[in-house]
Parts: sequence; structure tokens; C-alpha cells
Amino acid sequence: MIKKIIITGGAGFIGSHVVRRFVTNYPDYQIINLDKLTYAGNLANLKDIEDKPNYKFVKGDIVDLEFINKLFEQEQPDAVIHLAAESHVDRSITNPLEFVMTNVVGTVNLLNAAKNLWKGQYDQKRFYHVSTDEVYGTLGDTDMFTEKTAYDPHSPYSASKASSDHFVRAYYDTYGLNTVISNCSNNYGSFHFPEKLIPLAIHNITQQKPVPVYGKGENVRDWLWVEDHARAIDVIFHKAANGTTYNIGGHNEWKNIDLIQLLCSILDKKLNRAEGESAKLITYVTDRAGHDLRYAIDATKLKDELGWEPSITFEEGLEKTVDWYLHNEEWLNNVTSGNYQDYYSEQYTNR
Repeated sequence: MIKKIIITGGAGFIGSHVVRRFVTNYPDYQIINLDKLTYAGNLANLKDIEDKPNYKFVKGDIVDLEFINKLFEQEQPDAVIHLAAESHVDRSITNPLEFVMTNVVGTVNLLNAAKNLWKGQYDQKRFYHVSTDEVYGTLGDTDMFTEKTAYDPHSPYSASKASSDHFVRAYYDTYGLNTVISNCSNNYGSFHFPEKLIPLAIHNITQQKPVPVYGKGENVRDWLWVEDHARAIDVIFHKAANGTTYNIGGHNEWKNIDLIQLLCSILDKKLNRAEGESAKLITYVTDRAGHDLRYAIDATKLKDELGWEPSITFEEGLEKTVDWYLHNEEWLNNVTSGNYQDYYSEQYTNR
């Protein structure tokens, strides 16, 4: 019954990969990319599919209730894949209210619009909420997050995402809305805004600038290639039962300092530098407030029930990622200079 899907946050890092996958793989679906185009939203990420007949971009803010209601009334979507979110922990510490508005109020606005539009047809529709493993808090040395792990968020960002998860489940339990949720580990890959660890490190290493590492670099994260995440979203969207939750992870834990040192080694070879030269750029900085020590996802349920698992190793994915950034310097320069924000005006204002 699905014919038209609104994908929120579709100009962002993960969202652009999801939009591209759905536009390309499902030509019978009409895909509406709804994005506010904040600093992290970049339509240049989707230049290769922007003229596809089943793709449409709409600029708008999910916090604007009147706009959202009007959009749902006009477009009559059959499904929502909700990725729009403020996601950078450091920014949430500086401005937590912005995270509450986008991640909590924005999500509830979308839920209300879907509930009102789909009344009497909930079983034929779908509201898919994309969340994070950070809602679970931090781990010890050996255990892993499962779908039954109790929520224990420690930053304003993770608290806002935990709240939005609870609202999505409440709308399933209270109203019978067809909802699914996924909680994913750290992503890496192409089109990643260079405030996050891997693209920031790649950019700074290539520019021979200091590479900041929090504390002693002992924090452990589970890394997943973004295209594998998009594939998991595809599988969950089409196959998951109503009201279910799935964890998505790479079974791929790395200490931050080990990851940075691996990137330094890879880039030394690719940039014809002496081994160890880039590692001299590593600079330890004061640790982030409320910094969780370790995240690790158990994605067994997703593999056993829906047949998904990562398609490539971390080393392969990291190599692809480094090569992409080295071959897309114009994209990176436009992002770091802010010039990428001109793309919307150039491409869409006069259409």
C-alpha cells in the first residue's frame, strides 16, 4: 500500500544515503525529502538524484506545526521515515533547548500529523523513527546494548532522543499507530559533516592541522558504514512487525585513539608521508562533560529476524571513506567554508 514516503532530514549525512537508496531502488515510490537545511543539511549530497521523477525536495521545519499539518494534507503520504534531528553532543551541551524542540516537539508534530491523516488505516501505513544507541547510556567492559536495555541517557542530545523514542512507542500503544524504531551505533562514510570524529580527523590530517582527541582517547564506539545503515533501514521499513524495535550495529568496537592512529597510518600512505608523521598531529583536549565511556550494539535480533548484517569490514569501509574524501575535496572545502549553503538558492529558488 506504500506509494509516497516523507523522509525527514533527507539532506543530512545518513538521510541523504537513505533518500538515494529509496529513490534509486524503488522507482514506484514517490520520495519527499523534507529538510530544514540547517548547517548539517546539504542538498549537494543528492545532486545525482535530484532530477529523478520520483524525487521531490521540500524545505521546512518539523517544529512548525502548521507547516507540517499542511504538508501532510497536501502530500497525503503513506509513510514517514524520520531522521531529522539535532545530533551533535557538544552542540546539545551548549544549547539543549534547540535539541528539545527539534528532537522531541518536532517528532510529536510528525506523529500527530500522521495519526490524524491515517485514522482508520493505521495497519496500512508506517511511521519509522530512526534513533541512536546513545539513549542507553554507557557500558562496562563486556556487556552490549540489546533492545531490552534500559534507557539511561547522559547528555541533552541523548535525553532528547530517548524522549522522542518514548513518544513513538506511546503513539503505538495508545493510538495503534504503526510504528517501528531503530537504534544505531556510530556511522561513518561519505558526505559526513566534518564536525564528527572521522571526517574531522581526515580533514585535519590532510591539512596538517591538530587532530583533537577527548581525554586520553579511551572512549569506545561501535562503528557502522553508513550505506549498511541505509540498507538496514530499508529492510526494517519493509519487513519489521508493527511496534517493534531493532538495534543496528557493526560488531566493530574501536577506542577513539586507536581509530585516529589507524586513520593517520592510512593517510600517511595515501599522501606519501613518512610513517608516523600524521600521528604527530594528535592533540589531547579536555574531555567532554558527561562523556559515555563505551557503546556496543548487539544486532543479533536484526540478523536473526530480518536477515541483515554488515556487508563490509571496518577496514574496507574506512578505506572507501578516506578515498571518497580525498577525491571530493571540492565538497569538503564547500562544507568547511560554508559555501555549500548557497546550493539551495542556486538550484531551487527559481524552480
